[in-house]
Amino acid sequence: MKDIFKRAVIGIGIAMSLFSISGIIFDIAGGGNYQLDNYGFTKMVIGCMIVGLGFGAPSVVYKFEKIPMPVCILIHMGIGSIIYNIVAFSVGWTGTGDLLQGVIAVAVQLGIAFVIWFLFMQHYRREARRMNDRIQAMK
Repeated sequence: MKDIFKRAVIGIGIAMSLFSISGIIFDIAGGGNYQLDNYGFTKMVIGCMIVGLGFGAPSVVYKFEKIPMPVCILIHMGIGSIIYNIVAFSVGWTGTGDLLQGVIAVAVQLGIAFVIWFLFMQHYRREARRMNDRIQAMK
């Protein structure tokens, strides 16, 4: 339970960081005129926290060595992506315009999610390699 909580907090932190950076980008792109009404900011922050939970908590699946890695990836990224898309359409991240705009937004989100996942995977592989090298050096 402690591990799930830790992963959820890390997921929320990453999601809030990305949300803040994207907010800055949209503010600069809009010439300092980025406005939200009808509690738009509050809805987006709450949605961002839900997305962080949606990607963070399911990452606990990687701790189970009996589950093959592709299945772990499918569970983790599947849950996170489904939650993201529900939240994105609910708070207006994907827009309410045409279908093509929504498809492009979903594709970009999936790409970003997999890049983040890939970076974490590389980090943990390097960490495991260093630990294995240290163990081999002890022999």
